[in-house]
Amino acid sequence: MPLDHTAKGVYPIAPTPFHADGRIDFDSIDRMTDFYREVGSTGMTVLGVMGEAPKLDGAEALEIARRFIRRAGDLPVIVGVSAPGFAAMRALATASMEAGAAGVMIAPPNTLRTDDQIAGYYRQAVEAIGEDIPWVIQDYPLNFSVVMTPGVIKRIVTENPSCVMLKHEDWPGLEKISTLRGWQADGSLRPISILCGNGGLFLDFEVERGADGAMTGYAFPDMLVEVVRLQAEGKRDAAHDLFDAHLPLLRYEQQPGVGLAIRKYVMAKRGIIASDAQRKPAAGMSAKAKTEVEYLLRRLARFDRRAEKLAA
Repeated sequence: MPLDHTAKGVYPIAPTPFHADGRIDFDSIDRMTDFYREVGSTGMTVLGVMGEAPKLDGAEALEIARRFIRRAGDLPVIVGVSAPGFAAMRALATASMEAGAAGVMIAPPNTLRTDDQIAGYYRQAVEAIGEDIPWVIQDYPLNFSVVMTPGVIKRIVTENPSCVMLKHEDWPGLEKISTLRGWQADGSLRPISILCGNGGLFLDFEVERGADGAMTGYAFPDMLVEVVRLQAEGKRDAAHDLFDAHLPLLRYEQQPGVGLAIRKYVMAKRGIIASDAQRKPAAGMSAKAKTEVEYLLRRLARFDRRAEKLAA
C-alpha cells in the first residue's frame, strides 16, 4: 500500500550488509528484513544515511531496494532516493515504486540556505519524480547543514500534496514537533506522519510531543518498537525506564564517523547480519572501542535480557 499520513510505529533504517570484500550480502538483507518483521516493526527504510548509499552505483542501489521490498512482503518499505541530480532521483524513485515500494525519502542538498531555496528544491524534486509518488522530507540539519524552520516545513507540505511524512532529526527539535502538531490541531496544516531519527536519542520525549514513532537505526530496534508501544499504552515510566537502560549504548553509537561501525558490530553479534563490514571508504572500530562496547553490553544485560547472550 502507498505510504500516507497515517503511518506510525517504527521504520528501522536498514544498514546495507556487505561481505569483507565489499560485495553486497543479500542473505543478510533477507535475515535482517525477517528480524525487523519479527520484532514488530511497522515498516522499514532502505538506502538512508546509514545505508551507505553514496558508495553504491545506480544498479546496485536498485538491486538492494528490490531485494528488501521482495523480502518485506506486505511490510511497507521507504526507499531513500536522494541524489545530486534529479535524473538519478527520478530513475531510482520510479523503479522502486514499480518494484512495490511504499514511498521515497528525499534529503536536501547541503547548498540550500534560504527558505525559498529549500521550498523551491522540493517543488522541483516533486516535478522530477512525479506527483503520484508519496514522499518523506528528511530534516537532518546536523548532517546536511540545511536548517528547516517549522514554517518552511509547513510551506513544503502545503505546496506538495504528495508529501505525507516528515523524518524529524533536528536537535534540539522537541519544540518543532509541538509547533507542527499545534498547526495541525488548529487546521492550518494538514495531517502528516512524523517519525523521528537522530539515532532515537530523544525518542522518549518525541513521542510525547506528538511524533508517531521512529525512523532511525539502532542495534536494538526492538527496544525502539517497545518504547513506542509502551508510550501508546500510556505506560510512561516503563517506556522511560527501558529507554534509559539503553541510553549509554545508544549515545555511544551516535558518534559521528564511527557510529555505523558500532551499529554493525552489535548487529553482527546479535546475528542480524553476518558481518560488520562496511564498503570503503569507511571508519572502523579500534580494539579499545570494542572493549567499551562490550562493557556497555554487559551493563545493558543487567536490565534487558536481549543483551544477555551478547555480554562477553
